[in-house]
Amino acid sequence: MAKFRQNHQNQGKGLQTTFRMVILLFVVIAALAGGFIYYRHALFNKAAPSATVTEDYADRTYLPSSSGEVVNHRYYSLSYMEKYEQAEWTAYMMTREMLNAENVDRNAHFNPDYSVSTRSAYHRDYSNSGYTRGHMVPAADMAFDTLAMRESFFMSNMSPQVKECNNGVWKELEENVRDWTYKAGTLYIVSGPVINGAYKTIGKENKVAVPHSFYKVLLDYEDPERKMIGFVIPNALSEIRLQDYMVTVDSVEKLTGIDFFKNMINDAEEEKLESTINKSNWNVSEKRYQLRVTKWNYE
Repeated sequence: MAKFRQNHQNQGKGLQTTFRMVILLFVVIAALAGGFIYYRHALFNKAAPSATVTEDYADRTYLPSSSGEVVNHRYYSLSYMEKYEQAEWTAYMMTREMLNAENVDRNAHFNPDYSVSTRSAYHRDYSNSGYTRGHMVPAADMAFDTLAMRESFFMSNMSPQVKECNNGVWKELEENVRDWTYKAGTLYIVSGPVINGAYKTIGKENKVAVPHSFYKVLLDYEDPERKMIGFVIPNALSEIRLQDYMVTVDSVEKLTGIDFFKNMINDAEEEKLESTINKSNWNVSEKRYQLRVTKWNYE
């Protein structure tokens, strides 16, 4: 009997030890999971700026008016509209130095934007939807820096684009913008969707609105000639020349309800720049147009 009691006591101690080990293992797993979430958040939202950052990025006076939640990433800002699960605008400054920098590798993954308080859309909202994840801030514009590239793949920077638009006319516009930036030295760029009236949605979870079209507004604020231009591009295949999509910034403001560069330019100069365009100041590559209508539209 004494021996039996000893064995029973040992079994009890063994069970207690096993229980403690299970609890300890659970705590370790929870800590690791918490650490991973924190690391992921830090990696994608709070990473330290690289050596290529200039002091100009601390100046956000070029940001437009906003009807959503303004989120400032290191290399661009956005105004997130929860109703539509995408940004009403993205805004950034691009320079010749950025274009001259050696390109980093393109990011491999689309990631939620944890800086959006209401949570951004997810990668899966676009899956099998028939629409591409269209960058509002192009990845190629952010290819000068690893963090900039990573930020450009936040889902808050995406909007549902018809493939032929994303690979075609929108791509042609983005490439011409880089040409114009190189020539000007610095351009301020604002892009976003146009969602007016009835619209369809994608994604069972977040119901992301599908835009009818997209706009892009450019400001060249460098002397000797300051100038602005706007574009409104349909969310569809297009064979129309890019010049035919050039419009005044005033017309984009009326279409979107957004006041562009409101804190950057005095009222008199703003009115002059926004109400007129000179298409000859924005030379469009004929070669790219031919590539679009013969190849890009069908890739």
